[in-house]
Amino acid sequence: MKQGNWETVSSQRHFVNSHVEVVTDHVQTPTRSQPRLWTIVHRKPAVVIAPMTQDGKIVLINQERIPIRQAIWEMPSGQIDNGDKRGSETTEQVALRELREEAGYELAKEGQLISLGHYFSSPGFTDERGYFFLVRPVVPCPNYVREESESILDCRPFTISEIRRMIAESEIRDANTLGICARLAARGFISLGSR
Repeated sequence: MKQGNWETVSSQRHFVNSHVEVVTDHVQTPTRSQPRLWTIVHRKPAVVIAPMTQDGKIVLINQERIPIRQAIWEMPSGQIDNGDKRGSETTEQVALRELREEAGYELAKEGQLISLGHYFSSPGFTDERGYFFLVRPVVPCPNYVREESESILDCRPFTISEIRRMIAESEIRDANTLGICARLAARGFISLGSR
């Protein structure tokens, strides 16, 4: 399989489930004379949502994360599950669904769903791509009940000053939230400078 000047010479699958596929590939790159051997984790693409309230606060969720054995504050996010029981959703539809499911918020009438581009979560070992969205303003969903399958302990709005402090003190430390905060600041939607 060629992609530009990149060619997969051979590939061996080690593990696959509904979330990941682990392979070892021999890849010929454009700059090397010999193929490189690399273990890769293929993951579905994901969305990361920055929900902003009418008064400019950002809604974060406090979610249990089994791999790190901690609950952390982060932006709502989720994998794009095309081909499952939901059918084929657009990236925007997934972002709005994850916002409702995880945070219990929805886009207000006349609100905006703004694409902030994409990023690669950890390109040294995975091809996972994430799509950033700013959703503003958001309002609480009426009669919202969180699904038991979600590992979310709390959800609430934070001021930008609180988020700035949480980043500075390593209270916010996941790549998704740090990345979308950087993108929001770079695009002028929030200011992370010291005050």
